[in-house]
Amino acid sequence: MSGTTNGSTTNGRRVGVLFGGRSGEHEVSLASARTVMDALAEAGYTIVPIGISPEGRWLTSGDPHARLASGEGNANSRENSASGYSVTAFIPAEERLPAVDVIFPVLHGPFGEDGTVQGLLEMAGLPYVGDGVLASATGMDKITSKLLFGAAGIPQVDYRALTRREWQKRPETLLDEIESTLAYPLFAKPANLGSSVGVSKVRNRGQLAAALELACAYDRRVLVEAGVERAREIEVSVLGNDEPQASIPGEIVPGNEFYDYEAKYTDGCSQLLIPAELSREQIEQVRSLAIRAFRVLDCAGLARVDFLLAGDGTLYLNELNTMPGFTRHSMYPKLWEASGLPLTELVHRLVELALERHADKQRNRISRGQ
Repeated sequence: MSGTTNGSTTNGRRVGVLFGGRSGEHEVSLASARTVMDALAEAGYTIVPIGISPEGRWLTSGDPHARLASGEGNANSRENSASGYSVTAFIPAEERLPAVDVIFPVLHGPFGEDGTVQGLLEMAGLPYVGDGVLASATGMDKITSKLLFGAAGIPQVDYRALTRREWQKRPETLLDEIESTLAYPLFAKPANLGSSVGVSKVRNRGQLAAALELACAYDRRVLVEAGVERAREIEVSVLGNDEPQASIPGEIVPGNEFYDYEAKYTDGCSQLLIPAELSREQIEQVRSLAIRAFRVLDCAGLARVDFLLAGDGTLYLNELNTMPGFTRHSMYPKLWEASGLPLTELVHRLVELALERHADKQRNRISRGQ
């Protein structure tokens, strides 16, 4: 391996790839991480795999990816959690973290994509790929991000937010309120999960009640959104820091009634149309809105921005994903490949962006005397 990609040297850098995690998207993270590690190795980096078990135990010895994939890395975590966690419980001595130059956190969902790990890495002073604490936290929380996108004038579908406590205390009243303001079909989803975990499409009151019960099992805050008639699902990949660029748009044709977990991660279940069949004006609108959304949340590195295109041509922002899937079926790398940036160069660029942002942060004063 030459240690170069597209004319830029990797300088023998060691990239710690962080994967697994405590969310319901643990398995997706393992699949994404395998793709990322293979691409980084091809780009000339030294890979340092760092796994996190579903119970939160950090693994660095042996082959962390294989240990998590087999379930072997989880055994001691349940014992530790019985008496509460400590630093030595989730990073025991035998799993000492090795030296790395930059972290690539391939974590999806809570405790990985929501700003928690990003805050830990900030405290440690480590450069890391992807969005910072603010963008990760607001991007993960669909209710907060909707408020910010709405304030910026970005078009979205009508929605209603509620809490688990509200649902438990007055379910019939909430159902009445939702039905009086939103028309079926509706989508109910947890505010802080991805990969369509806990998401339901409903067409009547009974289904809505069951969907809210399911969503509340995953999060204390829940979102109910109006459906869009004859909607097409359009996605755009964004790359960059202060000067982000948008890929060509793609379209998802779900294999199921909507783009749920199985449709996303079962090979052949859904169809990816790249590029999406859009007019020149629609392409420019989608790309422009994607970059606007990226900047509204102060994103860095990468994001995938998802839209719904109604039958009448109206475009709605659906959501922004701060750490999109990186499996071989995933839209984010496929869109960049179709835009002229192959996977190996894409991961190299993401590492460069991480180091660029870290260097820029070092310019900040931390006290008045400096």
